[in-house]
Amino acid sequence: MEGTIFTAALVICFFALMIGVGLYCRKHATNVDGFVLGGRSVGPWLTAFAYGTSYFSAVIFVGYAGQFGWNFGIASTWIGLGNAFIGSLLAWVILGRRTRVMTQHLNSKTMPDFFQKRFNSSALKIAASVIVFVFLIPYTASLYNGLSSLFGIAFDVPYYVCIIVMALLTGLYVIFGGYMATAINDFIQGAIMLVGIVAVIVATLNVNGGFTESIELLATSRNGGWEYTSFFGPTPMFLITVVLLTSLGTWGLPQMVGKFYAISNENAIRKGTLISTIFAIIVAGGCYFLSGFGRIFVSPEQVAEKGFDVIVPQMLSNLSPYIVGIVIVLVLSASMSTLSSLVLTSSSTLFLDVIIPAMKKEPTEKRKLTIMQIFIVFFIVLSALIAILKDSIWSDFVFIAQMMGVSWGALAGSFLAPFLYGLYWKKTTRPAVWASFAFGVGIMVIQLLVSLKVFTFTDLILGTIFKNSLYSGVFAMVGGLIIVPIVSLLTKKHSPENVDDMFACYDAQTVVPASKSLTEK
Repeated sequence: MEGTIFTAALVICFFALMIGVGLYCRKHATNVDGFVLGGRSVGPWLTAFAYGTSYFSAVIFVGYAGQFGWNFGIASTWIGLGNAFIGSLLAWVILGRRTRVMTQHLNSKTMPDFFQKRFNSSALKIAASVIVFVFLIPYTASLYNGLSSLFGIAFDVPYYVCIIVMALLTGLYVIFGGYMATAINDFIQGAIMLVGIVAVIVATLNVNGGFTESIELLATSRNGGWEYTSFFGPTPMFLITVVLLTSLGTWGLPQMVGKFYAISNENAIRKGTLISTIFAIIVAGGCYFLSGFGRIFVSPEQVAEKGFDVIVPQMLSNLSPYIVGIVIVLVLSASMSTLSSLVLTSSSTLFLDVIIPAMKKEPTEKRKLTIMQIFIVFFIVLSALIAILKDSIWSDFVFIAQMMGVSWGALAGSFLAPFLYGLYWKKTTRPAVWASFAFGVGIMVIQLLVSLKVFTFTDLILGTIFKNSLYSGVFAMVGGLIIVPIVSLLTKKHSPENVDDMFACYDAQTVVPASKSLTEK
């Protein structure tokens, strides 16, 4: 009882703080640019934490961590390190500066808007907007699912109540404060995640006497084995596939890349790169490291009956009520930060890139904000409804990691290659972008049908590719990186005529003080 009161107090304080930040940030959301991008003036700490908290959610903590900790044991820690060094460090180094410079030069506010202005095609913008909206919905629904499974440990409340409360409160602070409220709340939520994951790891390992004792128990228990304590785990190739999807995939996710649009300056990019990487090492590395001990706490029979999503909640169920309270707020922070990013990305993309161009008369800034806020409500209600139906009607569909994998694979498979080449290579053409869109979406739609058991593949190669959304997602991303340059070279005449002017932004001269850059006389 005392633990429940403690947890409830933490959750209430957390919600009050989030809403307070939303109200405080209303002054930054008086126009579309401020609402969507924070006026392109967001500093390194806020941007880095916004990137990290959008990356890691309840889907990671409950779904992916549980599944891959079970499959790989301690080697699942490599997934978190891959997320840190490929999904964070390299993403900032390769995409951060160029994305900020090019999108400001093109006056692009969203990824679909970038595709239109970079390749001179309104049709590309509409297609990209539809892909974003459609595939972010199941991703968002998976967030609710992961959170509710942990809420059941601390509170005896129905699943749908968790969904409604989370959706309502996230919607309020996003509607009030836009991107700036999301960024500040992400910073607060990220700090909670850093403290929480360390506390949970220590508490969980101490259940069995500490790190050494837990390793020995994992190696010798009936459910484990020494292979689950080995350097690369029992299936190294599968591990590499997971690292690629969960790390490289972020380069093509609009809610992640959009963080680079809003960063303020060069100094913020340098600091943000370091901060984001350290954040990912602790949070992602910690989540996957912790889940590697799942076989000590859960039996194969439980996994067979309830799926991988039961592993992490079961690991935490016997901890101190106070630690459970910290876990609840940790996962709530992770989920709400990602949810707010997805909601803002999807709603702004659909409104700015599809609805406004279809209007006969350009609406005022105030009316734009009002309509965008309505779309935010629509997206939240739709994703929450799908999450509720998933639990009651479609409960046999797929577990959390599969729901996220299909969405992640479709978005990254469609966008990663054309966005990356579009920033670096002048010869990228419109047909190449269309080919990447069609390939990425096509592969993941087939995967979705396979997951729904509409049909199966008996062929060895196709059966391997579509074994699950992880393999097909990596195939979609890597395929796009190959398809785009080939199609571009075959369709050179479709390259935009003013591409030299676009790339001129990278050569613009910038004057900085000597304290920022050493010069020779």
